Amino acid sequence: MPTASAIINLDIEGPAISRHLYGHFAEHLGRCVYGGFWVGEDSPVPNEGGIRLDVVEALRALDIPNLRWPGGCFADEYHWKDGIGPRGQRPRMVNTHWGDVEENNHFGTHEFMALCELLGAEPYISGNVGSGTVREMSEWGEYLTRDGDSPMVRLRKANGREEPWRVGYWGIGNETWGCGGNMRAEYSADLARQYATYCRDHGDNKLYRIASGASGDDYGWTETLMRQISCFGCEATPKTFFQGVSVHYYTLAGPWEAKGSATDFTTDDHYRTMLSARRVDRILTGHSTVMDVYDPRRTVGLVLDEWGTWWDVEPGTDPGFLFQQNTMRDALVASIHFDVFHRHAARLHMANIAQTVNVLQAMLLTDGDALVLTPTYHVFEMNKGHQDATSLPVHLRTGSARRRVGDAELETVSVSASVKDGHLLVSLSNLDAEEPAEVALDLRGGAVGEPYARLLTAGRLQAHNTPQAPAAVAPRPFEDLTVTGRGFALTLPPHSFVTVRAPVALTD
Repeated sequence: MPTASAIINLDIEGPAISRHLYGHFAEHLGRCVYGGFWVGEDSPVPNEGGIRLDVVEALRALDIPNLRWPGGCFADEYHWKDGIGPRGQRPRMVNTHWGDVEENNHFGTHEFMALCELLGAEPYISGNVGSGTVREMSEWGEYLTRDGDSPMVRLRKANGREEPWRVGYWGIGNETWGCGGNMRAEYSADLARQYATYCRDHGDNKLYRIASGASGDDYGWTETLMRQISCFGCEATPKTFFQGVSVHYYTLAGPWEAKGSATDFTTDDHYRTMLSARRVDRILTGHSTVMDVYDPRRTVGLVLDEWGTWWDVEPGTDPGFLFQQNTMRDALVASIHFDVFHRHAARLHMANIAQTVNVLQAMLLTDGDALVLTPTYHVFEMNKGHQDATSLPVHLRTGSARRRVGDAELETVSVSASVKDGHLLVSLSNLDAEEPAEVALDLRGGAVGEPYARLLTAGRLQAHNTPQAPAAVAPRPFEDLTVTGRGFALTLPPHSFVTVRAPVALTD
C-alpha cells in the first residue's frame, strides 16, 4: 500500500487564506444564467424576482464569497445599458461567442446585483474592453456605486434603485490576448492603464481593479503588465492603476482539439488529468515569481479568475453551450487546486471556478425543476472551513505514493491545512485510481482534540450525480482514522477526498 507522511506545525502560522479563493463565475453561456440562475418571474420553478431559489439555497450553503459576471468572452461584447430598464423594452443581441443564440437581456445589472444580495456574495464585474469604450465602463461604475446626484445616478434611480450598491471587484477586460480583442501584451497593458484611470472610486466604494492577464504560462504577459505599474527590482510602491492581475488555466487530459469525455475515460486519462491539474502549482509559481521582482511587498494580487476542467460537451447538447457532466475525477481536480491555492495564499488573492451552473466544471446542474449537486460542489462544501483561515505549512513526504505517467512522476497524495476559531482543518486527497494510501499526520506545537472526518469517493472514478441518482457521489463520515501519540493515521481509499476537523490548543 502506498504511504505518505506530513508534518504540520500548529504553532507556525502561514498567510491568511482569502475566502475569495473559493470564488465563482457566471457567464451568459449555455444554461448558466438562463435556466440556471434565472428562470423568470412567471416560471413554475420557485423564484424570487425571477432568480431560482434552489440554486441560491445550494450556493449559500457553500458560503460563496464572490461571483464574477457577465463573462468571460461574453463580457467583451456586452453593453450594460442594454440590460437595464423595463425588461420588455430591452434591446436584444446575438451571443456570437457561445452558440450564436439571441440574448434578450432580461438578466442585467439589477438582476445580477439582486442575485449577489440573495447569495450574500460580493459582485465581481467584468467590464468590456474588447468592443466597449472607456466612457461606457466609467459610466457603469458611476451607475452602480455613486451616491448623490449625477447623470448615471439619476438613471439608476429612474430604474428603481435609490441607494448605490457596493462593488469592489472590477475586471478591466477579459482574455484580451484572445476573445477579448486578440491584442498584443503591450497594447493591452496600455489599455489597462487607460481604462483603470476612468474606473473611479465613488465615495467610500473602493475598486479592486483587475487587469486582463495571461493564459497559462505566458509569464511575459504578466511582466508586461507589471512594468506598467512598477520597475524591475526596485523598492517603489507600485502605481495604483490596477490592484490585481488575472491569469486563466484549464485542466485537460489531452489536446484542445480532442479533450475527451467527461464520463467515459480510462485510468490513464485520469492520471494525465491529475498531472495537468497539478501543473497549476508551477503556473502560479511562475507568475508570482515575476510579480515578486516588480512588487516584492506583494501589494498587487494574482487572480486566477478562470480555472477548472474542460471536456467535450455531452452528446446531443449544443457544442456552444459547454455542458459537461462532473465525476469523482473532477472533484479531485478541485481538491488539489485548493491545496495549491492555500500554498500560494500570500500572493493569490482570488480564484473563480468555471463555471457555477450547467457549464464546464459546474457546482450545480439543473434539469427543469430538478437540481443536482455535483461532486465538485461537495469539495467546496467540505473545504469551506478554510475560508479566511490561517494556513499552516505542511511538510509532506509522499514516500511510495507516486505513479509514473509517461515521462513524468505524479505524487498521488496531496495535503493542506489551516486553523480558524480554535479548530484545525486538514484536507487530504488520494489521486491513485486503484490503491488506498496510508497517511501519517504528525501534528506539532499544540494539543488536538477529538477529530471528525468526512469522506468523498465512489466505487468508480466515472461516478456522477444525476436527477435519478443525486447522491451517487456524496460525503459521508469517515471512520478509517486512528488517533496516535503524534497526531492521526488515516487510510485513504482509492480516488478519494477526506477532510479532518478537530479542536486545537497551542502549546505554551
